[in-house]
Amino acid sequence: MKNKLLLVLLGAIAVCWAACSGEKKTDSTPDVKVHWSARNLPLDSTGVQRHMQTLLVSGKLDNVKQLAFNHFQRGMKPMNPADTFVEIVPNYYAIASPRFAQAKPGDTIAIEILTDGTIESICYGVESVHTVLADGTTAPAELTFADMTVSRDGYAGARRDLMPYGDTVYAFNESLKPCCSKNSIYNVVPSFKNIELTGGESTVNPAEATFKPIGNATKDGEYRITVADGKMTVEAPEKQWAQLGMRMRHLFGDKPAEMPNAVITDYPSLEYRGLMIDIARNFQKPEEMKRVLDLMAIYGLNTLHFHCVDDEAWRVEIDGLPELTELGSRHGYYAPGSDPDYLPVIYAGDGNPDSKTGTANGYFTRQDYVDMVHYADSLGIVVIPEIESPGHARASIKAMELRAKRTGDNSWLLRETDDASTFSSAQAFRDNVMSPALEGPYKFMDKVADEFIAMHKEAGAPIPAIHIGGDEVAHGAWSGSPKVQELMKKEGLTSEKEVHAYFADRVRQIFDAKGIKYAGWQEVSLRHPDEYNKKMSPSAYSINCWSTLGRNKTVPDELAKAGYPIVLSNVEHYYLDMAYSGHPHERGLTWGGFVDEFTALNGYPATLCTVKDANLRGIQGQLWSESIRGPENLEELLLPKMLGLAERAWNPDSTYCNAGFNAVVNKEVPKWQADGYTFHVRQPGIKLLDGGKFTVNSSFPDAVIRYTFGTEHPGENSPVAKPGEEIEYGDAEQIRAVQWVEGRPSHVSVLYTK
Repeated sequence: MKNKLLLVLLGAIAVCWAACSGEKKTDSTPDVKVHWSARNLPLDSTGVQRHMQTLLVSGKLDNVKQLAFNHFQRGMKPMNPADTFVEIVPNYYAIASPRFAQAKPGDTIAIEILTDGTIESICYGVESVHTVLADGTTAPAELTFADMTVSRDGYAGARRDLMPYGDTVYAFNESLKPCCSKNSIYNVVPSFKNIELTGGESTVNPAEATFKPIGNATKDGEYRITVADGKMTVEAPEKQWAQLGMRMRHLFGDKPAEMPNAVITDYPSLEYRGLMIDIARNFQKPEEMKRVLDLMAIYGLNTLHFHCVDDEAWRVEIDGLPELTELGSRHGYYAPGSDPDYLPVIYAGDGNPDSKTGTANGYFTRQDYVDMVHYADSLGIVVIPEIESPGHARASIKAMELRAKRTGDNSWLLRETDDASTFSSAQAFRDNVMSPALEGPYKFMDKVADEFIAMHKEAGAPIPAIHIGGDEVAHGAWSGSPKVQELMKKEGLTSEKEVHAYFADRVRQIFDAKGIKYAGWQEVSLRHPDEYNKKMSPSAYSINCWSTLGRNKTVPDELAKAGYPIVLSNVEHYYLDMAYSGHPHERGLTWGGFVDEFTALNGYPATLCTVKDANLRGIQGQLWSESIRGPENLEELLLPKMLGLAERAWNPDSTYCNAGFNAVVNKEVPKWQADGYTFHVRQPGIKLLDGGKFTVNSSFPDAVIRYTFGTEHPGENSPVAKPGEEIEYGDAEQIRAVQWVEGRPSHVSVLYTK
């Protein structure tokens, strides 16, 4: 789900930071540095676009056998015929070169890689570089990146240039000048349903608010805030007190302040207000997940879809199946054809499966998960864990193969040993689909579901559903499976889609017997016969409508008409892992377009699902983690764009215009800074004026903007440009500007003058 069209557009992901450091250091470990740069090439004679990546390798190289790295799967060819290029698994590669052994101290080796397609973002280049030594051990290399913005060749192809240049940013910043919202203390996210000002002001300390049960509530989740006589009183169901207390302190502060006397009535319009966090591709620790839960509580989100399992990893300890985390949470280097008890490095890592740093390795212990669920429950947030099936299951499949190897018990196998199917998933895996014809997958789903149910029971928190995945099963996944052919003949199944439906129905029956609902991605429910829908829809808790581009724009309507409870998860509005813009240094993917706080804000449910009697449970933001390398990346992709999601989840109808919303978001920025959260800073705008002059603007009122001419990057010692100030640029061909907000810099704005 996670990156439909990814192979067509760009392949499989790359990091933008230095490679993670690891634990396997010895006296023979080389100190290797790699500097990456790339340039787009002119179209060749057949009209094909390619780009050249260059790795400048230096340091102690005499003991280096290979240079390993991750990269989106693309056609790649080393330009030096002496260099040997190896695909370890899709998205994980290594280069061997005799030049390593021949290098003298102080030498720099240039490895050029001719690569298919256009390079548009630093997130689509080489990443996670580490060395493989002569004895087979690995060591991290120091990876640095060239400034892609210095030349258009660094980010623009012959047919496409996604850079948000300074003049475009300037025009957008101008559109955000306040137009429809006064900067009232009661303008918050999500916005209150009704504010009745009763006259006068009071000096109030929100941290000392009095909470009491609400009477005469007419809506689920309704609460009232009364500010009068120097006091704040919050009337709400008792289960909401902890969450509302956190929200009040965040919105209004924890010190006495003047506040207008008012009676505020508020409630959520949608029952399901969700956020999906992917810790499978790149791990997030329990303490970071609690920080995410705090943000969810503050902004009124009430459902954490916990994506802890995927092709690349299994991240939650399951009693009785230790192989899931012993294999599924560890990632390292191995030679092609070998069969270690860990998974390959896919997105990030130093090649050492036992490294304790970075995002490659790690998992939630059983107690970690119980603690997180309990903490979420205290904030009024339910947790829905996901067991990806039958696709996106490579980690599960490999773990159960290890179990069979250890124990001799083949009853847990998830994939047929004689399966000769040939296929490639959206992330280029060729062995990641469970077999619906084996009993192992159903035994596995039954066991894992029981363990999640038990953990929620121990946490004293409900488990409203278990998400079964169901997305992106590649065409041909069972085409070479003798067991599936037997199953199809026995059950009268005529297509792979019907085989998939058979699997989902079997899992649904397992869950029904436990008295628990299932949730799933749209493929579980989309475009099936009425007979199937009548069986499946009553047991469904929620179906996520995600792939809504092109011909799939009608997916929410189709699922609503089929009787399913739907959760709008539309990629073009609610995929928070999409980059904020086309700037080549932005974190995030681009296959589904760009998503920022305004894109999410303008994802109106009524326009995304037009069926009037739809069972619309709510909306959910997705934060897939292919491009995330730590908590800072996670938070920067959440803030501020999750505020647009939160506003629309609480209030499906129009509330703030973009400019009014921007003013409210700007009030949150210093609070994030004070709480230690990382957040995204939009670029400053640059506009050329008559007479060889330029001016700048910003979407932040207190930004500090600094500029340079030419290709020099603006720094903290560069001259300051004040919004509206007219500055001469002389004969400079480039103007570059960076702004600092609460000490955090933006990406550079670039404007060519000629």
